[in-house]
Amino acid sequence: MIELSNFKAEIKKNVADALQEDIRTGDITAALIPTNETCTATVITREHAILCGTAWAAEAFYQVDSSLNLEWHFSDGDALDPNDQLLTVSGSARAILTAERTVLNFLQTLSGTATRCNHYAGLTKNLKVKLLDTRKTIPGLRLAQKYAVSCGGCFNHRMGLYDAFLIKENHIKACGSISNAISTAKKNHPDKPIEVEVESLAQLQEAIAAECDTVMLDNFSLEEMRLAVKLAKNIIKLEASGGIDDTSLLEIAHTGVDYISMGTLTKSLEAIDLSLRIQGRLIKDF
Repeated sequence: MIELSNFKAEIKKNVADALQEDIRTGDITAALIPTNETCTATVITREHAILCGTAWAAEAFYQVDSSLNLEWHFSDGDALDPNDQLLTVSGSARAILTAERTVLNFLQTLSGTATRCNHYAGLTKNLKVKLLDTRKTIPGLRLAQKYAVSCGGCFNHRMGLYDAFLIKENHIKACGSISNAISTAKKNHPDKPIEVEVESLAQLQEAIAAECDTVMLDNFSLEEMRLAVKLAKNIIKLEASGGIDDTSLLEIAHTGVDYISMGTLTKSLEAIDLSLRIQGRLIKDF
């Protein structure tokens, strides 16, 4: 699981960019409220969900007003029921309302990702296969969504183009062959894992012979996957990919592949319905 303490600067930047997008020259509506008005507000969910995004939400509140007081009632990865109170925040009414939309956007989006991943993780919970995310993430929120994937019970593939090789069809064509691509990868970055996408059993055998780490089976039939598992057993890891949904997931998992990667974990999320509500009347802070 991603350790967020290693990514404080990235979280701060995510939040700063989001606030700048929303506030720019100032929140003219919140400015209608007297500067000395304080309040207490709660964030609630209207539906079942897996919570994710508390670090981004807290950062948004604190960047608007570092004196706000936050009390979280749940943690990332916790299951939520309708009407659960996730958070109580108190302090400047102006600040709370200025930060509100940015806070909810992060929580709704990341909880939506975690909730979707939790659904798929539940389908395969009794199997050895690991469900992996992809790079099909919201631009600028790669870290955040991959963190949400892990909160939902699935696993992370490579973070980007820099930390692992994924040699696909066009790379193979440009390099001349699978063997050439793998050989060059080993020379250029011997410390990086190498995965190759193949479209046939013949290509799989070439990838095995060239000694890569993982092979992605692109749109293989179930029978081809079973044969691939036999060929690769105790030699390399196999990852299934391509058009996988609720219907086909379990069938593919039962072929014996090690991993299944699914773009839908991050690209097809539905934001969770959350709301921020001010509790009672505003109190003047004299």
